[in-house]
Amino acid sequence: MKSGFPSHERDSFDDDDVKAAPDKVIAQRFGVLGPYLAKLFDHGVEARGVERCPEDQREDQHFWNNLLMWWSVNACLTTVPIGILAQTLFTLTFPHAVACILTFGVIGAALCSFIATLGPQTGLRSLMISRFSVGHIGGTIFSGLNILTQLGFATSAVILGGQTLAAINPGTLPLAWGCVIIAVGSLVPCFVGYNMVHYYEKYAWVIAYFIFIVLYALGGKAGYDIGAQKALENRGTDYVASVLSFGSIVYGSFGWGAVVADYNCKLPVNTSPHKVFWMTFLGLYIPICFAEILGAALITITAPAYVAAYGDGNAGQLLAQVLSPWKGGGKFLLTLLALTNVANNIPQTYSAAISIQALGRPLALIPRFFWCLVAFALYTTAAIVGREHFSLILSNVLSVLGYWTSIFVIMILEEHVLFRRPSGRLRGYNLDDYDSPTKLPLGLAGILAGCIGAAGAVLGMSQVYYTGPIARTIGSSGADIGWELALSFTGVSFPLLRTLEIRFTGR
Repeated sequence: MKSGFPSHERDSFDDDDVKAAPDKVIAQRFGVLGPYLAKLFDHGVEARGVERCPEDQREDQHFWNNLLMWWSVNACLTTVPIGILAQTLFTLTFPHAVACILTFGVIGAALCSFIATLGPQTGLRSLMISRFSVGHIGGTIFSGLNILTQLGFATSAVILGGQTLAAINPGTLPLAWGCVIIAVGSLVPCFVGYNMVHYYEKYAWVIAYFIFIVLYALGGKAGYDIGAQKALENRGTDYVASVLSFGSIVYGSFGWGAVVADYNCKLPVNTSPHKVFWMTFLGLYIPICFAEILGAALITITAPAYVAAYGDGNAGQLLAQVLSPWKGGGKFLLTLLALTNVANNIPQTYSAAISIQALGRPLALIPRFFWCLVAFALYTTAAIVGREHFSLILSNVLSVLGYWTSIFVIMILEEHVLFRRPSGRLRGYNLDDYDSPTKLPLGLAGILAGCIGAAGAVLGMSQVYYTGPIARTIGSSGADIGWELALSFTGVSFPLLRTLEIRFTGR
């Protein structure tokens, strides 16, 4: 194939039959539970987990699913508070917040969209693709990081959805129960699997966008004051620090790179990479920017009732106040808005399960839907425990996500461009090798380059709990440039180390 991705007749994952009929193989493995599992699979529950999807079993024929999938995932309640943080945490005015969102968003969307192009070409999930850059051990490390990331994201999505449901009729629905409702709604499509996920995400964005437009309009009626923050905005290097730190959070909100190929690996192998890239890019960039700018606008409303509603960080109460002029209709829309977090939480639940399987072969032998139940239990518990600390969880999860996903994406990109092109040292991918540790890269280059990138992140990070020495040089409180340094340090070191690894090991 021109892309350097050859087709193969067998997979090395567990046994050859997993490729042809994963439902039958899994059912046979579990003895007395086999007939029950077989019934689940017969009723449409996805059997395939991290195993490669061969070319002759690519069920998904619609490349535009890349657009609708990510449009629905990001046109949700969780994305709105990110824009709010521009003023509440970083003192930025509305115009400067918009400029940050649009600029940093381009970078995040482009890097993520590149990873998406590899899904149809390989038939592999994102984390399994990374094994061709960092080896089996490096891929396992990425899997562990991704599990923590997806669970952190899921926790913040469930908390915000729960906050919003509890704000509909204050005092009637406990916040903890609101969290449970969002979590349960997220579980069902993930339990069923790939096709159900795409079916739900194909339509979920419509309701979300209608509500966003209503919020923009009602916010305008309440009175946006885009200059209200100007007197409070930082100046000089403190302003630079605010832009970089908020930009880091915006960049992190596009951090789907470690999971994006999970949702298009069943597209035909001849699907145009350019179409996949642009459908994914638009599906990320437009809804995320639209929702984050909405949050940045709503927080400029200075009417006392709106300021009091937000309080110490309750975005759900603020949105309830914006919709309050519509009375019962506003409460109905607020309910639907809270439920948009289901669309956002679906890929986090589904990909957390895939990531657990990717930790190693023993875990991959356990059906994917079981790990969805485990992920559901973990993030629901975390949401109930941390339900009063949404803003803190959101800002820290997004920033840290930006650090390690930068390392992840740049290594896959450089491996593909420098070493796997037809004229490169390794001349394409032998896709049979994706679960053969002795045929994959040794991984020392990737792990060492990852450590160098992590050192860059530590030097440049600025969080509540720690500020790195380089970050401290920008502004009086430091600037978060962790993802930029992680990307740069990894981008420079990986090609050099990988060249040496190939020279001495041949793989």
